[in-house]
Amino acid sequence: MNSLINYLSCGALWLGLAAKAPDLLRHRHDPYLRAICAVLALAGLCFLLGAPPTVGAVNGLSGVSNLAAPLTYAAITGYCAASQVLVVHLRGGPGVGRTARRWTLAYTAVVLGIAVAFALGEAPAERLTDFDTYYAKTPYLAEMIVLYLVAHLTAVTVTTVSALHWARQVRGALRAGLVLLGTGALCGAGYSVAKLVAVGARWSGLDWPVLGTAVSPAAAGLGALLTVVGVLVPLLAPRVAEWRRAGREYARLEPLERALDDLLVRRALRLPRPRLASPATLLMWRRTSIHNALSHLDAYVDRDLYERTRARALAATGDAELAGARAWAAVVTDAVRHEARRRETAGNAAGHAVGSGRVAAPEAGAGRPLGPPPDPAALARIADALASPVPVPTASAVPGGTEPVPGGTERVPSRTEPVVSGAEPVPGGAEPVVSGAEPVPYERSGPA
Repeated sequence: MNSLINYLSCGALWLGLAAKAPDLLRHRHDPYLRAICAVLALAGLCFLLGAPPTVGAVNGLSGVSNLAAPLTYAAITGYCAASQVLVVHLRGGPGVGRTARRWTLAYTAVVLGIAVAFALGEAPAERLTDFDTYYAKTPYLAEMIVLYLVAHLTAVTVTTVSALHWARQVRGALRAGLVLLGTGALCGAGYSVAKLVAVGARWSGLDWPVLGTAVSPAAAGLGALLTVVGVLVPLLAPRVAEWRRAGREYARLEPLERALDDLLVRRALRLPRPRLASPATLLMWRRTSIHNALSHLDAYVDRDLYERTRARALAATGDAELAGARAWAAVVTDAVRHEARRRETAGNAAGHAVGSGRVAAPEAGAGRPLGPPPDPAALARIADALASPVPVPTASAVPGGTEPVPGGTERVPSRTEPVVSGAEPVPGGAEPVVSGAEPVPYERSGPA
């Protein structure tokens, strides 16, 4: 069971390290990032070296009985130093570098003390799980055990107090991360306290090995889990929040993309959907498809319809943004319908147009663009208007028939007079051209 706890804890810590490794590679000179990665790396190494199978492997490969013990203690001491450096950078303020160097030098001295004490002591009997209590009375080895436990207890105590104190001064994800980090350090304190109690009991002639073989590994494992979550929460929370916003915006734009779907498919304006993409990437893909379709519909935009619809919606609601969104929704729906009708009639009479030598001109009211497509926020409002259309008052009817306003229930003047025998009128009084001929490029006046 101890081995499972150790390896799971090591895996959790190194998974957090893998999540932070790309940031460290991009910002390798950032001392805060270096401290976080050092904490995660050394904490995982502590659990790996402390697992009984690893202890046996290290001792067997080295040929030195119980060599895994001082190596594990050195890793724990290095973790303590990294924790203190992280706390120093979290606090900030003047003298950060000097204070971090002092902690590093202090724990370097502890590592040297562990090495010297192990070299002077005698540990002939290999102990895989209870080295601390078994050699608690052995000269030099007892001092080594107490030295690393006191150093560990000092580090986790300082981390607990600092993290929980700072958590009272901040909010949001940073506060949650600090609370988890402080709680994890407090659980880590349970590791060293249980070990010290077991060693003290051994000095008193008692034998409580369960504290060192069961209680302390459990406390250390829980502390490792809380520590890695506490470190990652403030780092991942902004990204998760961004993904949630992108997901909501992606779903919000669906009505607008659905209105343009036929045009997107027919004109091959939609890029291939990305696979295994983040919500932000999917949102960019949908926005790009919508902008491609709106740019294609630029020649079919009816500026007069936009102005009429916006003016009436503004008079009815008093909201300029809502009025603009409803006007754009009306224009988009109208342009899609007329583009589709022009395509259908073009297919029916393309040969007649070529034979007559006449060129079809764009429809009356078209070809007066509104400018560039709306920005992302405006696109979302247009999609809302398409999803839940509201009746919009219109101007009085004029000769030539009426058409319904897209997104409303009233009617507005149509673009053209009724077409006789499939022909469409040409602006300016020219003879009608056989309906269905594709329009050729023409010089547009640009944004009105």
